Amino acid sequence: MRFGVDEAGRGPVLGSLFVACVRADPAVLPEAIDDSKRLPPARREALATDLHGDDRVSTAVVEVTASEIDDPETDINALTITAAAGAIDEAVEDGLAGIVDACDTDAARFGRRVTAATDANVAVTAEHGADENHALAGAASIVAKVARDAHIDRLAEEYGLMGSGYPSDPNTREFLREYVREHGELPSFARASWKTSRDVLDAAAQSTFSNF
Repeated sequence: MRFGVDEAGRGPVLGSLFVACVRADPAVLPEAIDDSKRLPPARREALATDLHGDDRVSTAVVEVTASEIDDPETDINALTITAAAGAIDEAVEDGLAGIVDACDTDAARFGRRVTAATDANVAVTAEHGADENHALAGAASIVAKVARDAHIDRLAEEYGLMGSGYPSDPNTREFLREYVREHGELPSFARASWKTSRDVLDAAAQSTFSNF
């Protein structure tokens, strides 16, 4: 029995970050497990349903909101570490070892920081690309990605088409521009500290100024 940890949503300008932990015997995982980015949405959702529904598999997901990410007293690496530790504490028993997808340039340091943040007595190894090389980290990436996608879908149902939430997505940028134009401020689920958000606000302010 081991565990894997990965995240989804560090880079978007809209919505939350999700960090997942999956604990299981790797032998019981579905054969199609892979890095979530390599799988089509329908396949990810089916695999996540299988993982959540298997009594031999324990899963935990921790959400980090946009407002938490914008807190100037912390940073996204620290928040990811705290969330990873929280997911491990929820899903994992003392004495187990696991792999965490490293979000720091120094993978060993990232692993030490996650270990220090956990309450559980576990052995954590961090590795770049763990979701591609280890089935349990791949499973965690799927669980986190499906949670993130469901979150964005819920927001879209309430606020309208917003794309993926990533700065590179034209639909996301257009949604932000229109929201600010209509409301005079960013939506509560936007990461105000992200450059994309600041650029949209600056452009709106410049447009308003030029009308005088």
